[in-house]
Amino acid sequence: MEKLLELKNVHVSFNTYGGEVKAVRGVNLQLDKGESLAIVGESGSGKSVTSKAVMRLLPAKTSKIKEGQILFEGKDLVKASNREMEKIRGAEISMIFQDPMTSLNPTMTVGKQIMEGLRKHQNMSKGEAKERAINLLKLVGIPNPEVRVQEYPHQFSGGMRQRVVIAIALACNPKLLIADEPTTALDVTIQAQILDLMRDLQEKTGTAIILITHDLGVVANLAQRVAVMYGGTIVETGTVDEIFYKPKHPYTWGLLASMPKLHAESKELLAIPGTPPDLLNPPKGCPFAARCPYAMEVCVEHMPEAYDVSTSHKAACWLLDERAPKVEPPEEALVGGAR
Repeated sequence: MEKLLELKNVHVSFNTYGGEVKAVRGVNLQLDKGESLAIVGESGSGKSVTSKAVMRLLPAKTSKIKEGQILFEGKDLVKASNREMEKIRGAEISMIFQDPMTSLNPTMTVGKQIMEGLRKHQNMSKGEAKERAINLLKLVGIPNPEVRVQEYPHQFSGGMRQRVVIAIALACNPKLLIADEPTTALDVTIQAQILDLMRDLQEKTGTAIILITHDLGVVANLAQRVAVMYGGTIVETGTVDEIFYKPKHPYTWGLLASMPKLHAESKELLAIPGTPPDLLNPPKGCPFAARCPYAMEVCVEHMPEAYDVSTSHKAACWLLDERAPKVEPPEEALVGGAR
């Protein structure tokens, strides 16, 4: 597969009244053309900050990409000027945000909002852009697109608004679509429809997708590969099957164990005890060490390297060192009971 996006040792910090928050610390990721990658982890793990760093949408006054490279088709976006990024955003990289009502302009018809990017990036006439907008609304499953193209966001339901946002994101046939919690505000039925739509659109357009989520059910439905984030770092990466059936990092075990099980004997949901690390003063060792029941002295003192489990599977955990004691994942963390 041909490489589309690569993050190399990316560090992002925010300046706050309390000091420097090191939100992303040494992230390495790769995405191939046409591939779908899910970035998962609990709130505050650095998922959205990483995606906004790719788009260069972080607030200029309070945040900074302190170190690293974000290579999009070989071009380092960290060094790109604002004018260069304006040409890339929407045309080559698009983003779907969490809440469609705050993403859409309430004073403009949805048609005009779709046409905006087409006229700017593809130099279409007003008539051509309107025709393309109608076709896009049809593509994302909006009934009567010829009529609804003239309507305003408040005239659409939550699920339909999210479809409009997807239409805007896909308008210029981007090579990369970043979806930041695209189904969080939707009920389960609409959520399934949106995921089916995104999967169908990816097959039709060949667009690569980065899906930001904390919902592992969403991951199983859409992604091919998974990156697990914790404390601003990537702790494990692998294919969906490797992460779900052969997880190696204790944090991934905790995430999988906390998923609701259909046939579980106990109705009590499991949770990872403790709280995420303070990124004003991040730990010098493994960020998960304070919450990890298997933590050793080396975990507290030294950040683990990413060990190769297979050619497609890596985990940053000292338990994978040949000198470490052998620890098996708890049964609750094993999907289908596989070891």
